Amino acid sequence: MTQTRDEMFMREALRLAREAEAAGEVPVGAVVVIGEEIAGRGFNRPIGLHDPTAHAEMLAIREAARTVNNYRLSEAEVFVTLEPCVMCAGALVQARVRRLVFGSRDLRFGGVRSKFRLADSDLLNHRMSVEEGLLGGDSVALIERFFQQKR
Repeated sequence: MTQTRDEMFMREALRLAREAEAAGEVPVGAVVVIGEEIAGRGFNRPIGLHDPTAHAEMLAIREAARTVNNYRLSEAEVFVTLEPCVMCAGALVQARVRRLVFGSRDLRFGGVRSKFRLADSDLLNHRMSVEEGLLGGDSVALIERFFQQKR
């Protein structure tokens, strides 16, 4: 079985999620891809950085914006293991991200499909393409294992 381009980038996001888990953070990882290159990487770090905004997506888009020297990421695709929250979805809209691919839904806090539809809302000035479910079983397994160990 050959790995698709999207799977390759999602596997990198999953690798980053495992880094978050190893650091005691909720295991979520994200990459920002421009063309065929990863321009930004991030994994959840709000505990370690003492920063409630240090979600995987936020860190990845900050790095990508520095990489391309522009706050607009209109050619970017974001691959993230878990559906972005409202804060992260709003940041993706503000950055004008072209495409979002996420692994599994976040039924408690999801800002893209589960609770809200910020990424493609007609109420906002930017809409991005959204795809869900890529390697979702792997994402769910990481999250479930993390919280089972916490209990």
